[in-house]
Amino acid sequence: MSAPLAERVRPKTIDDYLSQQHLVGKNGILTQHIRQGIIPSLILWGPPGVGKTTLANIIANESKRPFYTLSAISSGVKDVREVIDKAKKSGGLFTQKNPILFIDEIHRFSKSQQDSLLGAVEKGWVTLIGATTENPSFEVIPALLSRCQVYILNSFDKQDLIDLVNRAIEKDELLSQKEIILKETDALLQVSGGDARKLLNIFELLVASEDRVEITNELVLSKIQKNTVRYDKTGEQHYDIISAFIKSIRGNDPNAAVYWLARMIEGGEDVKFIARRMLISASEDIGNANPTALILANNTFQAVSVIGYPESRIILSQCAVYLANSPKSNASYIAIGEAQNLVRKTGDLSVPLHLRNAPTKLMKDLDYGKDYLYSHNYENNFVNQEFMPDEITNTKLYEPGNNQRENNFRSTLKQRWKDKYKY
Repeated sequence: MSAPLAERVRPKTIDDYLSQQHLVGKNGILTQHIRQGIIPSLILWGPPGVGKTTLANIIANESKRPFYTLSAISSGVKDVREVIDKAKKSGGLFTQKNPILFIDEIHRFSKSQQDSLLGAVEKGWVTLIGATTENPSFEVIPALLSRCQVYILNSFDKQDLIDLVNRAIEKDELLSQKEIILKETDALLQVSGGDARKLLNIFELLVASEDRVEITNELVLSKIQKNTVRYDKTGEQHYDIISAFIKSIRGNDPNAAVYWLARMIEGGEDVKFIARRMLISASEDIGNANPTALILANNTFQAVSVIGYPESRIILSQCAVYLANSPKSNASYIAIGEAQNLVRKTGDLSVPLHLRNAPTKLMKDLDYGKDYLYSHNYENNFVNQEFMPDEITNTKLYEPGNNQRENNFRSTLKQRWKDKYKY
C-alpha cells in the first residue's frame, strides 16, 4: 500500500522546503546553524501543518545526526528515558554530533515528563527539537525553555499552498501519471485551513480514483462533505464535538459523554481545554445541586495539567462520568445573568449607607456603616435587614433549582425572608 501523499512529497532537503524563508532561506538562521554544524536545542512553534516535523527531519538529515522521535500524546516518562538511553549509546558525549530527539506536540508533556528531559539536554546527550502549536512561554517549563532557542513558523499563504499542490502533481510518481487540472482552488484551500498535510490528504482523496480530474470548488465541497471524517482542533469540528460533549454531560448521559471525550482524545485535543470546559460545566450545569462537582472538576484540571497524556485520559473519563451522573441546576448561572442585566438597566446605584465601609472618622461622621446589624450577633446568625440599593429593594434574582440541595435552600430562604423575595 502506498504511503499518503503528504509523506511521499515530504521535502528531504532545505532547498526543497517551501516557505519559512526567515528560517531556511539562504540567510536563514537554521540554514546558518546547519552550515556551521552547530545545532542548538530548539522549539519550533507554529500552527498545524506548516512543516515542523519535516523541518526537524531535514535538520537531522543535513547535519548527519542520529534521529529519535517521540509523540507527547502517547509517550510517558519511561519512553523518554528509554530513548535517551538509546541516544547516549549512539552518540552523546563521545561524538561531536550528538543525536537529535524530536518531540512532537511537546506542550502536551507534563511537568514531570519535561523534567525528565533536562539532564539529557543539559549534559549534551541529545539535541532537543520540540514542536508545538501552543505558546511555549506558557506550555514549556522555564528550566527547559531557557536551554532552547524558540523559532516561529508562519502559516502558509495562498501561493505557498498552491505551489505545494503543483509540486505534488509534478513530482509525485502516482499523480504525475494523471491529468490533473487546477481550475479552481478556493474551496480546496479553505477546507484545508492552511494545513499543508490536510491539504495534500484532501487533494489525494479528490484525485485517487480518476485518471483525469478537474479540480473545482463544487467538486471539492461535494466530495469532502461526503467522505471526510476528521477532528480539526482549530476548526468547526473542534467546537461541534466539545459542544456534543458538554450537552451529553448536561443531559445526564455518561455513555455519550465518554464517547465524545474519546473522539477528542484520539484527535489529540489539549487535555487542559477539555478539563477547562468540564470545570465550566460543573458550575453552569450542576452548580449547587452538587457543589462537589466543581471541586472534582477543578482537581481534574490541576491533575491533567501536571500529568498530561496518555494517563490523563483516565482522569478526564472519571470526571466526565461523575458530572454526567450528577444532579443538575443552572440556577446560579441564570442568577448572575439576571443580575448583570439589572445592572445594565439601572446603572451604578448607590450602596446603602449602613453597608458602606467606614475606615476613617470622616466616614463615620457621614454615617457610613451606621445601623448595620452584624448577623453573627443574632440567633442562627441571621437578622432581617436590607442589602439591596433602595431602587431595587425586594428584587429576586436567584431562583433555587428543583433538586434536593436547592430545595433545602428554598426552604431556608422562605423561613428567613418570609414574603420579601416570594420563594
